[in-house]
Amino acid sequence: MGKNGLTIVTGGAGFIGKNLVQELVDRGVVPYLIDNFTNSEPHDLHPSCVYYGGDVQQIGKIHPSKVDVIYHLAGQSRVQPSFEDPVGSVESNVNGTLAVLEYARKHKCRVVYAGSSSKHQNIYDSPYSTSKALGEDLCYMYRECYGVDVSVCRFYNIYGEGESLDPVNGNVIGIWQHLIQTNQDIKIVGDGTQRRDFTYVGDLVDALIMIGESKLAHSDAWELGTGVNHSINDLYNMFKKRFPNINKVSLPDQKGNYRETIRVNDDALEILNWEPKDRLEQYISKLK
Repeated sequence: MGKNGLTIVTGGAGFIGKNLVQELVDRGVVPYLIDNFTNSEPHDLHPSCVYYGGDVQQIGKIHPSKVDVIYHLAGQSRVQPSFEDPVGSVESNVNGTLAVLEYARKHKCRVVYAGSSSKHQNIYDSPYSTSKALGEDLCYMYRECYGVDVSVCRFYNIYGEGESLDPVNGNVIGIWQHLIQTNQDIKIVGDGTQRRDFTYVGDLVDALIMIGESKLAHSDAWELGTGVNHSINDLYNMFKKRFPNINKVSLPDQKGNYRETIRVNDDALEILNWEPKDRLEQYISKLK
């Protein structure tokens, strides 16, 4: 990967994207980046990389001599904002994925697709879940009908360095950091007993690169979670230990607020020798 051809990262300035890009650069791979800065800023682009514009649906205009792999991370990645813009969610998560797969079909390159563990929930309870499931189905169709080398990866709740503190588009840990920094109470949706498989971004990046470099195929999807989950109340207690002066308020439950997520199989561990760790409490203990 990156030795004889090029690597493209869509969503290359986003939280996961910039962590992936940094690791690729550290390994001597300088990827082409696509990002529309919906959840990032231009300064998040790695200075060593080639920026090819913002709209992933325009990926067909990239004509490098040879592309080895596309890490397709671009898309609408949050449940609650998807209710406000269902059309945008489909445009991004379905049409954007279609454009990437069509590019891969024409240029004979590999795709690593950022799917979602929401596939294991009711996929019709949010535009986000439905659109991500449709994107995954397109991957299977292009693999079956056209022989495209595509690997589906299902992400869980990702956290770590560089995550967005945006109170709307961030993940729960980033949102809570924002609330603490702005002297607001921590908002817990529902009763807090819902459980999440929190996966450290560095572990996720390691898995993505293993999959991008591997010729091993998976008939379904790579489940990239730790296999350990914590309740939102547990998460609050970790934050309370680090920030003793915080308080919490309860909000009514919301659509799309799943009761539990956890990695459903050990394929990535057994086949790829991937070794994710439950680093959540250690990570929170070092927040500022």
